[in-house]
Amino acid sequence: MDYVGHLIRPPSEAYSMIIQVTVGCSHNQCTFCGTYKDQKFYFKDIAQIKRDIDEMSSYRYGFEKAFLADGDVLILPTETILEIMSYIKHKSPSITRIGVYGNTKAILKKTTEELKDLNKGGLGIVYQGIESGNKEVLRRIKKGAFPHRQLEAAQKVIAADILLSQTVLLGIGGTELSEEHAIDTGKHLAAMSPDYAGALTVMLLPNTELYRDFKSGKFKLPDKFGLLNELRLMITNMKVKRKCFFTSNHASNYLPIRAYFPEERHKVLAMIEDVINKHDETMLKPEHMRGL
Repeated sequence: MDYVGHLIRPPSEAYSMIIQVTVGCSHNQCTFCGTYKDQKFYFKDIAQIKRDIDEMSSYRYGFEKAFLADGDVLILPTETILEIMSYIKHKSPSITRIGVYGNTKAILKKTTEELKDLNKGGLGIVYQGIESGNKEVLRRIKKGAFPHRQLEAAQKVIAADILLSQTVLLGIGGTELSEEHAIDTGKHLAAMSPDYAGALTVMLLPNTELYRDFKSGKFKLPDKFGLLNELRLMITNMKVKRKCFFTSNHASNYLPIRAYFPEERHKVLAMIEDVINKHDETMLKPEHMRGL
């Protein structure tokens, strides 16, 4: 396998065939992300991509899913993505779903018809990192897309019958914008109603602008119970229109949650309220067990 850099993939793609199609991220400006800071974005040679698919397909393990890495494959021409997916399905017929990370700008560059063609070609899920539903927070973290554009992108993915998985970041607004971030993000998720939604907790990485702001005192991260209050406010306002599987069980989180909304939303809120009211840190994940 010719894999450049660190392997980055969603937790749900742990047992998927991982094929690196692009290296790095086309945006690569988010203040909190240290993943691709020293990596120039480029599209790998198609012949090398096919050799990697050949190698992965030769393994005895029968893959059911595939994931196209790195940060932003959807920015490539639709015909190129279709060619890669067609080759994967030809070499590994057992694969029934292919996934990608979806940068909001890249999604919006595709027409709904193009997205439908990609769905027919095997694209079954798009992972869209929205981080926040608050415009000021998105501006500060240099996300490159405001809420109305994220919503437009989400609607296009759903209209193409592609599963939509979105992630948001607890703590990304700092103490200053904590409540606004949580409330607006919950409402934003409700408006988009993704099939899957995951709340991660921001981790301060030394090679990022956000970390430098933290060290200078410009950015202050909410404490454990401040982050739980964000989660509570977010879920309170997350009145989704469609069935959504919500998680906060990432390694970065203090309180693991897996639940279907809207059915289990009130039960989850009651659990969070209980933890906050008791203010008992033993009910939370120990610090040494947290990570990316």
